[in-house]
Amino acid sequence: MADPEALARQVPEGWRFSAWPAPDGWPLRRYDWPQPDGSAARGTLVFLTGRGDMPEKYFEAAATWHEAGWTMTGFDWRGQGGSGRLAADTSTGHIDRFETWLDDLSAFWKKLDALPRPHVILGHSMGGHLVLRALLEQRIAPAAAVLVAPMLGFETGALPISIVARMVGWAATLWPERKAWPGNEKPSLTASRMSLLTHDERRYDDEVYWRSERPDLMLGPPSLNWLYQANLSCAAIMAGDALERCQTPVLVLGTDGDALVSPAAIRMAGERLGQGQLHMYGREARHELLREADPVRDDVLARIATFLERAAPAP
Repeated sequence: MADPEALARQVPEGWRFSAWPAPDGWPLRRYDWPQPDGSAARGTLVFLTGRGDMPEKYFEAAATWHEAGWTMTGFDWRGQGGSGRLAADTSTGHIDRFETWLDDLSAFWKKLDALPRPHVILGHSMGGHLVLRALLEQRIAPAAAVLVAPMLGFETGALPISIVARMVGWAATLWPERKAWPGNEKPSLTASRMSLLTHDERRYDDEVYWRSERPDLMLGPPSLNWLYQANLSCAAIMAGDALERCQTPVLVLGTDGDALVSPAAIRMAGERLGQGQLHMYGREARHELLREADPVRDDVLARIATFLERAAPAP
């Protein structure tokens, strides 16, 4: 069996990065990991990361799916990873509107026809948010979807989210590209960054390794406009009865130990989805479920495998 650390800290054999132009010409960094020549693919799994994220962090999980026969593909979201930057301060995670990302995802999805079927999609955090919204707006049509710790809302303490959203919106009109907070993953963080993401020190260090090896892929806090647009997009997902009408099989995985996104919002959306299957972990799991300690991570991967076997059987 391959050494997990070595697996997580090198580009897998056969994995390809390339430039893929969005419809407006913006160069996105695409990634593909086809099955070896002569091997029949189980299907195609589109994997999309979270805010400020990069696929390099997930090579260990990707190897599990690839070994199961999936051809893998995806891209870095515009403005992060290897897909350029959108703010004058390149350390700021900025976006004009979340619809820009939805347009990119929709265009990418339309280019999958040459890849093996069935086509399924998995999104982590902000990636899960954008996958779900694209589903609800019928911009993509996967056989099945998996949302891992999807960003569907934020905990705002004593202040109602509606008041916080209005305050952020006002600030964003004045300083759209200003950092929403100085550093790290959330404001007023007194504990370590690892305490937000995973209990597994080695897997956390895998990210530290990639941050050192590829500093050009790193991104800091979001802009005020990102935060404002995120609140608007979360409200759009929860509005109306689109969740109930969704007929795509969706597996939703979250954790009550998540201090970055709202577990209550994940639970609410998972319970409302017309063809949804929800599983919530407890305090033994933090935000990065795919990079947690083995007992949680192995269970996550097993649940995903079982779900995909049922919802998107091999041809």
